[in-house]
Amino acid sequence: MCGLAGELRFDGRSADLGAVDRMTACQRDRGPDGSGLWANGRVALGHRRLSIIDLSAAGGQPMVDAPLGLTIVFNGCIYNHRQLRAELEAKGHRFFSTSDTEVIGKAYAEWGMDCVDHLLGMFAFVIVEHASGRAMLARDRLGIKPLYLDERPGRLRFASTLPALLEGGDVDTSIDPTALEHYMTFHSVVPAPRTILNGVRKLPPATVRMIEADGSWNDHVYWTPVFDRDPDRVGWSERDWEDALIGSLRTAVERRMVSDVPVGVLLSGGIDSSLVVALLAEAGQHDLQTFSIGFDSAGGESGDEFEYSSLVAERFGTDHHRIPISSDRLLPGIDGSIAAMSEPMVSHDCVAFYLLSQDVSASVKVVQSGQGADEVLGGYDWYPPLAGVAREDAVAAYSRVFFDRPRAELARILKPGWLSGTDAATTFIEAAFAAPGAGTAVDAALRNDTTVMLVDDPVKRVDNMTMAWGLEARVPFLDHEFVELAASIPPELKLADGGKGVLKRASRGIVPDEVIDRTKGYFPVPAIRQLEGPYLARVREALTDPAARERGLFEPAVVERMLSAPNETRTTLGSNALWQLALLEMWLQERGIR
Repeated sequence: MCGLAGELRFDGRSADLGAVDRMTACQRDRGPDGSGLWANGRVALGHRRLSIIDLSAAGGQPMVDAPLGLTIVFNGCIYNHRQLRAELEAKGHRFFSTSDTEVIGKAYAEWGMDCVDHLLGMFAFVIVEHASGRAMLARDRLGIKPLYLDERPGRLRFASTLPALLEGGDVDTSIDPTALEHYMTFHSVVPAPRTILNGVRKLPPATVRMIEADGSWNDHVYWTPVFDRDPDRVGWSERDWEDALIGSLRTAVERRMVSDVPVGVLLSGGIDSSLVVALLAEAGQHDLQTFSIGFDSAGGESGDEFEYSSLVAERFGTDHHRIPISSDRLLPGIDGSIAAMSEPMVSHDCVAFYLLSQDVSASVKVVQSGQGADEVLGGYDWYPPLAGVAREDAVAAYSRVFFDRPRAELARILKPGWLSGTDAATTFIEAAFAAPGAGTAVDAALRNDTTVMLVDDPVKRVDNMTMAWGLEARVPFLDHEFVELAASIPPELKLADGGKGVLKRASRGIVPDEVIDRTKGYFPVPAIRQLEGPYLARVREALTDPAARERGLFEPAVVERMLSAPNETRTTLGSNALWQLALLEMWLQERGIR
């Protein structure tokens, strides 16, 4: 797990090594264990290293494979790198390290851009061919690892974080109005390739971009999950599905133990992370460290789930760390989490993950997390209303239960000029739902949430907040083979038992019943959900800052009304609407964007 950066020139000029150095240094938190720069005329690459696999200097990056004429920078982990190494050695390749980075380079030499089909893991990487000048950019199937792009005439810059590109300089930081509408409609999700800034884009998940020396390029989408019934499984019983699901998850969890350093687990006390712990214990994992977090209660909301996480830790004999976060850490944690965000993310979970990662990183470098199960297996409460909805009515039904607010309300919040005449959010969902490969309204929603919402909210949140402290998070529920299996499960089995029914039933006898039968929990940060005191003051400061007034995103009268009743206005799913507005302004101000 690391941070990468680079520049490709297409105008005959040499790459700006100074800019790449600045972009690389900006990502020190992602890779505190080492750094490297490499330049060759029109190309410059930079890398910050978090040593997880092959801790020796041989695993350093940028990695130059002189016999193959390739240089690579890579962020992520390839869980089947040992198996691929053996396969590639049998084909005549010789290795100088034990790193998964070198395996990617050899795989590219053997299979070209199809090398991604052989990789099991999370990754973003860039490979440059010395002789031809051709470059390959790639991102993993579920977008677990980020890759941001700044393309200008004559050059392309790329990095693992958006702030790194800003550090390189000369970025168009004007607001993208379409992205703004997405942010205000999809809980801060801005679907790829857009970001909130006009000058920065992101490579979509499951995408390879091949770039020629003259700057021309083509994108290839190499994986698309099918959310429909598999004819080969039409006769499966409920038990068949449960057995297959738990077996696939067992494999996914075991894959993510591949490491040259210890691997812990973020244990929230919910069924997802508890099941990860249980399966690791079942596999004979000893001395497993688990970590859970809690906050002070506020506004009548509990701030921790220690009761359940401690129950699981005791049941499976883990070395458990209960991390209570005192109120004096919360306000600095808000500012720290905003500084760590590559894009503005409204979820209060960001602060929780940021502070949790700070403490966890003092004990381990790698953790597994239960992230992704709700999106893949129908765990949220906006899925049941879609059951039985006719396919042609799916977009309207999804919009009612998922969009933050009707577009008419959005028009009242945004100042004139920011909202286009086209309903960008509805247009996006119409196109997503119309694509083949999703048989029902529920299937269409799950596919969208798995391939879009999950990527640019929960997954990005975990990556940004853990990597801010040099902590690698692995997500077994996003193993692509597990996702493929889950996508084929009949929706009624997923929606059973209040959501994730097939997983809950498969977990009986593995996870304590108390965890399975409990009310669904979240990563609670009550002080943000119920704004008051210094937290409300921080929100007011951001929304009344001269930079905010000059930018003019929101109607001042609306902002004042919301500030006068800060906990009254909620989005469709119950989030604090005032926090959503303030978070965007705080992020822009943190980046010095005017």
